[in-house]
Order: sequence, then C-alpha cells, then structure tokens
Amino acid sequence: MRFRALILASAAALAPLPALAQTADSLSEIVVTAQRGNQTQVIRGGSVGVMGDKAAEDVPFAIKSYGSALILNQQPQTLGQVLENDPSIRTGYAFGNAAELFILRGFPLYGDDIALDGLYGLTPRQLIAPELYEQVQVLNGASAFLNGAAPGGSGIGGSVNLTPKRAGTKPLTRATLNYAGDEHVGGSFDIARRTGPDDSIGIRVNGAARRGEVAVDGEFRSAYVLGAGIDWTGDRARLGLDLAYQRMHVRQLRPKVTVSTAIPKVPDADANYGQPWTYSTLRDLYGMVKGEYDLTDDVTAYAAFGARDGSERGLYGGITVTDVVTGAATGDGMFVPRTDNNEAGQAGIRAKFKTGAISHEVNAGASMIWQVNRNAYDFLRGYATNLYNTPAATQPTTLFAGGDLDDPFPLSRSQLGSLFISDTVGAFDDRALLTVGLRHQAIQVKSYSYADGSRTGEYDESANTPVIGLVIKPVDGLSVYINRIQGLAQGPSAPIDPKLVNSGEVFAPYKSTQYELGGKVAVGGVGLSLALYQTKQPSAFTRPVDPANPAGQQIYVLDGEQRNRGVEFSLDGEPVEGLRVIGGLSVGKAELRRTGGGVNEGNWAPGVPSYTLNGNIEWDLPFLPAATLTGRVVRTGEQKVNAANTLEIGSWTRFDIGARYVFEMNDRPVSLRFNIDNVANKRYWASAYDSFSSTLLQGAPRTVKLSTTVDF
Repeated sequence: MRFRALILASAAALAPLPALAQTADSLSEIVVTAQRGNQTQVIRGGSVGVMGDKAAEDVPFAIKSYGSALILNQQPQTLGQVLENDPSIRTGYAFGNAAELFILRGFPLYGDDIALDGLYGLTPRQLIAPELYEQVQVLNGASAFLNGAAPGGSGIGGSVNLTPKRAGTKPLTRATLNYAGDEHVGGSFDIARRTGPDDSIGIRVNGAARRGEVAVDGEFRSAYVLGAGIDWTGDRARLGLDLAYQRMHVRQLRPKVTVSTAIPKVPDADANYGQPWTYSTLRDLYGMVKGEYDLTDDVTAYAAFGARDGSERGLYGGITVTDVVTGAATGDGMFVPRTDNNEAGQAGIRAKFKTGAISHEVNAGASMIWQVNRNAYDFLRGYATNLYNTPAATQPTTLFAGGDLDDPFPLSRSQLGSLFISDTVGAFDDRALLTVGLRHQAIQVKSYSYADGSRTGEYDESANTPVIGLVIKPVDGLSVYINRIQGLAQGPSAPIDPKLVNSGEVFAPYKSTQYELGGKVAVGGVGLSLALYQTKQPSAFTRPVDPANPAGQQIYVLDGEQRNRGVEFSLDGEPVEGLRVIGGLSVGKAELRRTGGGVNEGNWAPGVPSYTLNGNIEWDLPFLPAATLTGRVVRTGEQKVNAANTLEIGSWTRFDIGARYVFEMNDRPVSLRFNIDNVANKRYWASAYDSFSSTLLQGAPRTVKLSTTVDF
C-alpha cells in the first residue's frame, strides 16, 4: 500500500509539469543548461596514479570515471550503489557487517584500499557516502606501480580513486531534498565560489544528512557528511586543501547467511533476519593538502599529504542455516571497538622533453603510508533463530574475548614506503607511446597480541614491481594497448579462530602478475573499449597442522594460487542526440590452483560470477524535451559458493526505472527525479563472495527514490 501511495503521489506531482515546457524551442536557457549538467555521467579517463590525470586513449590501462551528475541523478547512499553502474564490478559485504567490498576481475577490493586523490588510507574504510566527490574513478587491473601497494591487502583486480569536489568557473548554490523507501529522508547542499585576484581562490562546501528505515524491514541507516575544498592558483603554483567529516550508523543490518550443505530458498525481498541489538557506528575525520609548482614550462614538482582519524564501534551479527527446509539456524554476534590513525604522503617531479623526434614524459618520486590499528573483539554465545521466521533474540553473553574492549591497544603498525620512476616515450607524433617504470616498495608490519599488547611478529620486506605498457594510435579515435604490470599487497591476516594455531597472524606481502591486451574506440558520441586479461595471485587456505589428523589443529597458510582470465567490453556515450547509454559485459573464469591437498584443483573461486552484464539508458523525450526517462538492467551469472564447487547460486537479473524533469521557477532551474530500483521486487542471492567461509548476501528489495534539486 505504501508503494502504491508513493506512485500515485509522484504521478500527481508530475502531472501538471508538461505545461511548463512543451517543445525544444520553448525551453529557456536556464532549463537547457540544467539539462546539460545532468548528462555528463561518464568521463573517459581519470587519475592514473603517479602518472597523473590522463585521457583513456593515452594509457595502456582500462580506466573510466563516474561523475557527480550520475551521483546526483541516481541518489546512491553508498559508494557501492555508484559502482553498480560498472559492468565489471559487483558489490558484497566484508567483515560480517555492512562494510562494502567490490569484486573487480574476480578479486576483492576492500574499503581500506579506496584512494583519495591518489593517496591510500584516507577514506572511511567500511562505508563511503558519495555526495562529497566529483568523480569516482575506476582502473581495472593491477596497479602496484601506479598506486603503490594496497595497505589493506586487496586491489589486485582493480582500484578506485575518489576526487573531492572543487569550485568551478561558475558560482554554485544548490539544495536537494530526497527520500528513499521506506522512511529514509534527507537533504544536501553544495556551495561554490571563486574570489581573489583573477578568481585565483576557489571555495566549495557541501554536505548531506539523511536518516530513517530503508527498504529492508527494520534496517535503519543514517549518514551525516560535510566537506570543504579550498584551492589557489598562481602564475606557477597551485595549492589545494580538502577536509571531510563522515558519520554513518546502521542498526539491525540484514546480515549475510552462512551455509554448509545446501542453498536455502531466498526469503522475501524485504525480509530481515538480523537482530535489533546489532549496529555499526562509524566516524571519520580526514583530509589532505597538495600542491604543484612549475619549475619550468615542462617541469613540475608536486607533493601531497593527508591524514585520517577513524573510530568504529559495532555489535555485528550473522546466522548459519542448519535446515534449509524449515530455515532453522544458529545466530552469532561479535562486538568490535576499533580506531585507525593513518597518514600518507607523496612527492615527485614530472618532466617533459624531446630527444630528436622522440618525446619523453619522465616521472620520479617517493611515497609513504603510516597506519596504526587499535581494536578488540568480544565473541558472543550462539543462539537459536530462523531464516524465514526470525524471532527477536536476547543479546547473548560473552563466549570469549580479546584485547581491551574499553580502550583498545594497537594490534598492528604498518609502514609502506616506495621509490618510483617511469618514462613514457612517444614516437610518430605520439601515436606510439611506450611506458616503462619501476617502483621499489618496502612494507614493514608489526603485529601485537590481543592478550596483552605485546609484540607477536614483525616483517620488513621489499619488492620491485615493474610496469611496461604500449599504446598505438593508428588513426584518430582508435588506440590499441598491451601491458604487463604487477600487484603488491600487504599479506592477509589469518581469521580470528581458536581452532587455528596462527589465529590473527599477519602474512608477508605477496605479488601478482597481470597481462592485458585491449583497445579503445571513440566514434561519434560513443566510446567503446575491449580488454583481455590474465592475473595470477597467491591465495590462502586452511589445512591441518598434521595431515594424518585432519580433524585436529588447523593452520592458515598462503600456499595456493588463483588464476583469473577474462574479457571485458564496455561502452558509454550518446549514439544519437537525446539517447545516452552506459553498459558492458564481462566474462571470465577464476580458477583455483595449487590447492590444499589438491582437492579443489581447477575449481572456480567462490563468489566470482561467470559473467556480469549492465545496461543503462537515458532518453530525453522528443515530445517533452525537459523530461528524461531512465532504465537500467543488471545481470549477474552463476557463482560457486564453496571451494569444492558443490554449492552454487543461480544467475539473477534486476531492473531499475526512473524519470527526471527540469523546469524553471522564478528564474531558477528545478530538477525532479523519481527512481525505482529492483522494480519487480525480485528476491535473489546477490553475492557469494567471502574470504573465509561460504556465505550468501541477499539483494536489496524494491526501493523507491524521490528527490528535488534547486539551483539558486
């Protein structure tokens, strides 16, 4: 009934609007300008790590960016909802709570390894509100040379970089009100001005606040974010300062479901089998300062430094199904307090010059990351529950705990430093570009005991990660590329489990190697790209300490390998005026190799879809030019649930629809938006990805979204 009421209310609100703009000729300049601002949703290029901002056609990597117009129009509440637009990415949960992880080319990218303007460790690590960012930049594939080692131990299949909002050339004063079902309401503001001599100083302040129950029954979320960006441009120098605050809260999260021998049927789309006493509270204060100075017209020195102070407290829950027919299950819980104190810096120099007919772009520099993690844990006793008819359980008591729950002490201290140098050599008027580079990276990690904070281990390892890539542009609008690049990541941590003899152990860094061949075409208003890739990465598994006693003590080891091969195709642009598309297809296989005892040799890696397909369409109605209809289809192939490949979830398809209308009121543009995600209210298991166990994540139910934006 609530959904029908919303449809009728929205229709009533939109019904009189066509009278405001009947034909393209009658549209005011104000409305036309507002419409154009809604249309630039994908940018073909972005930050390529230490190589700086580049057009996609000039680099031997697959890169694209999703802009602020897409974020404003689709009203996403998290970074994962932005990345739903990418055909090569799927989103899951990590750590047994609401923390988003992203699967790129069959490998995870954790929130710990999302970069802020090229620096790791500065963004919130579990959930990121997207309102503060101008672009969400995606680079598919390994990037150890470009970005440095990922401190969270992920990012082998790709990386994501967020660029903060900055003041443009025109003043901006924007206010937005929004609603998402069932009772999630909020608003945002965005103000930008330039001042000073020749408008050399830019100031942009924006923020958002929203709270209420979402479409999952009983699940409550709130988010409060505030960001400020100041930039100054001189004759040869450029400086920027960005500061941000984020506080997010989730109560009664619908958890992932652990399975063992069979796949249960999917509960109702809006069902919630979480407990009301579970919650996550996340608070982050972070920022960075960066600058550039042109030593000459062709030589630029640059530097950046940032810091983050993060605090998390959560009482997390999960369920393990014991009877797939009745839904009988056991529940579990864990209380975790955590704080993070991170700093990151980078400095370097870029120089362009020629040796005869050959051009060079040389880049050299150094980077450093410092991280301190303090946390503790309190595992709770199990309790009886049910997947299909979930009772409200009393919060269980402590089973076992570790660390100081009131004042957590450091569990790990990490330092990641590197030196890098590269040269991009251009020939034939830069129609052939060869990039060669090397980054020497050192990773030092100290780990400490949960019992008393004493040091339990330390490693100090270094590695060289080279890159070589070639781009050939035979004609305008076409580029073909090939690369060999490696990934380097801090080693994984063994699960916290009393059955493991090395519970909590932090492993030494590991390298992966990627080979990629691809091409990019820009024809008319459409960009197309195709990539074929192969990546090998070491993998971890649990095995008995004594092979003769498989039921005895276990040990977590990094002795396996995962080889991912695949093909990616994507397109975006405006093939005909008024029709815009974003879409693509990714097909591949993630194969387990060198498995423990060889029992899973050649099997599919759990949680990696056999294929993913996306299609987004926007159509400006010719008979009502101020109106736009939108639609999206998201399809995901089958996924293996366990390493033995005895369990599988089927493919699923989700449809989203929407509409947007722009009109003028008192010489101000007003944008109305109406979106429905999962319009069919389909219930499905969305993801089976988990690093440690066989778990299922249910897809979100039908979600109605409304918003109104006014530019003053």
